[in-house]
Amino acid sequence: MRISQLITGLAVAVCFLNPAHAQFASTGTTTVSVTIAAEASLQIDTSTTTLTSSGIFANYTGTTTLTYKIRTTQSTGSGNVTLKVTTDFSPANGPSVASPPNAGDTLAYTCTVSAPGSACTGSQTSSTSSSTPVATFGAAANSAVAGNSGSVAWTLTNDPAYHTGSYSATVTFTVSAT
Repeated sequence: MRISQLITGLAVAVCFLNPAHAQFASTGTTTVSVTIAAEASLQIDTSTTTLTSSGIFANYTGTTTLTYKIRTTQSTGSGNVTLKVTTDFSPANGPSVASPPNAGDTLAYTCTVSAPGSACTGSQTSSTSSSTPVATFGAAANSAVAGNSGSVAWTLTNDPAYHTGSYSATVTFTVSAT
């Protein structure tokens, strides 16, 4: 046997006897780390909100319910829920958010939100061009695991100028948290 073969054989044997990877033992440890971020989610509990009138030319009313989940940053966090009419009432000749048949015809609403949220104040007029408030949240706002409740109580002016028929609009709710 030549010397070079003997040296190569010894080098291979040393590698098997002294592996360069972790050793097995009876215990082991790891560090588990996580970064918790601000988050928010929303569920609209009423897929179709039907507005009804309780008398002759009494305004149409109805309620949309929602559930929110939120976590805001501890010291500087904030959050909100807003809504926007993303598709105006159709077909034509009925109510309209963007172009009502008469001044004063509105799709207005009031808000109710359970803590830690603060509901919008007073009556809000919905819009097709900008988002309008439903709820706000401050720093360190944390909802229940199952979520917290809220609602929007709608009022649509009952204008005699509206033609008879069924009309619908799409309202998009948005939630955010920082």
